[in-house]
Amino acid sequence: MSQPTILCIDDEALGLKIRKIVLEQAGYQVLTAEDGPAGLRLFRDHPIDGVVLDYYMPEMDGGLVAETMRRERPEIPIMLLSAYINLPPEVVALADVTLLKGEGPAELLDKLRLMLRVSNACAPGGAS
Repeated sequence: MSQPTILCIDDEALGLKIRKIVLEQAGYQVLTAEDGPAGLRLFRDHPIDGVVLDYYMPEMDGGLVAETMRRERPEIPIMLLSAYINLPPEVVALADVTLLKGEGPAELLDKLRLMLRVSNACAPGGAS
């Protein structure tokens, strides 16, 4: 069985690079994008098992990206990242999981595993 493919979208290049390394070391395949439009292109063009999405980005914020993803492929789970705790409730509602950017790699991996497990259990033909 192949490893899940995770799409990471963040305008902060260093954070994106670190997350990619952490996820690849944990066995995930990782695609990265530095803005919302590039992330949506990857989302549309590749089989994706989960998304790690920054909220505050120029041009197109994570709320708009998540809204578009939910419209196009609602079954794909989304983890919303932010350095801020007071995100709009309607944006938080679009995410399966939220993660503060200050939380470490262990929290990222734990929340991602849980998010993917819940998503697979809810999928048609998935474990219940």
